[in-house]
Amino acid sequence: MDLEVALRELAGADIVAFGGVGLASTVLPATEAYRALVAAVDRDGAALRPHLDRLLEHGTPAGKVYGASLLDRLDPDAGRAAWRRLATDPAEFTTFSGCIMNKTTLAEYAAAQ
Repeated sequence: MDLEVALRELAGADIVAFGGVGLASTVLPATEAYRALVAAVDRDGAALRPHLDRLLEHGTPAGKVYGASLLDRLDPDAGRAAWRRLATDPAEFTTFSGCIMNKTTLAEYAAAQ
């Protein structure tokens, strides 16, 4: 997946799912985008850093979760700082873990990180 396409997908994501969802274990487009960006971070994360910062600033709540997770992978100190900033944000989003769908807030999700 093209990195610009992956970044746009995450910026507009409305669901956080790091694996397949539902009985068929369907991989959502945002999950595919996240996986593409994980590979890119592992190859050359420094080049992605400004894009991750932008994702954290302008993404949807789900996009911010993906951005913080990627930043945490690239730079754990910066990742912890991002989670601390998000821990005050009341915005809601949906998560999926297998077949289980849940609603949460950025504050709740970030506090658990």
